[in-house]
Amino acid sequence: MVAFVDLRIFTEPQQGASYEDLLRVAKATEDAGYDAFFRSDHYLKMGSATGLPGPTDAWITLAGLARETRRVRLGTLVTAATFRHPSVLAISVAQVDQMSGGRVELGLGSGWYDDEHTAYGLDLPPIKERFDRYAEQLAVVTGLWETPEGETFSFDGEHYKLVDSPGLPKPAQRPRPPVIIGGGGKKRTPALAARYADEFNLPFVGPDFAAEQFGRVDDAAREIGRDPKEIIRSAALVVAVGRDDAEVAKRASVLGREVSELRENGLAGTPSEVVEKVGQWREKTGITRLYLQLLDLADLDQVELIASEVAPQLD
Repeated sequence: MVAFVDLRIFTEPQQGASYEDLLRVAKATEDAGYDAFFRSDHYLKMGSATGLPGPTDAWITLAGLARETRRVRLGTLVTAATFRHPSVLAISVAQVDQMSGGRVELGLGSGWYDDEHTAYGLDLPPIKERFDRYAEQLAVVTGLWETPEGETFSFDGEHYKLVDSPGLPKPAQRPRPPVIIGGGGKKRTPALAARYADEFNLPFVGPDFAAEQFGRVDDAAREIGRDPKEIIRSAALVVAVGRDDAEVAKRASVLGREVSELRENGLAGTPSEVVEKVGQWREKTGITRLYLQLLDLADLDQVELIASEVAPQLD
């Protein structure tokens, strides 16, 4: 038995998925007992996938799922700060939180994928300006949510200026929905996480790097007088779990990946092998949450297999 690690399903619909595809996975996620269903926030495929039937907007998707699910938490890993004005984002997320009865979490990142910005005519500033905007977005979104009803919020930044905003609507969760921050930057990222994050996530890295980065976040939190234990540690890894080696190989083949590579860089293997690897991650990094990147959205059997054979050993 491994010390508690919470499992969440994480999807990448820009690779080719409709709302109905995501709804099926979200309902299977809820029925199987997972804590949360998350999706990426991208507008263009990556790699060899066709991308058909085309992109779906993350927050429109989550608004629909908010009304068609009952228990499972919903969120983005992660919303790009380059896609939406922070005031618009704050309004959208607050409304989805109301629609879900308080089940929304916002993963927010600076934005990075050049090709999708070019394809859809979205601005992608140089990295310093992008990060400056990202920092201001975090301040605006959380500031609007946390402003008490009947009071106003103003912000005078280099990139965003708000004057006497009523900060409405308010999210169902008070003072605000959880905010997830992630990334490998050594200075500004940990500093922003220390100030704003309820959770710090590291996607698709190894446990050695993760342990170092979590340590930087802890140090940044202590510098501003915050208890590092207030920030949940999480990671995201691609999954290819099977009842036997043949099933693992089949799932890896569907993803166009080698089993050996997935064993090294993801969560691949039989349930017992995966439990062992999660235990190694837990021991080395202190994570208490894992996002399982499900790339084959038709493979609901894998969702159920992990829930029945892996999750009970992580309680």
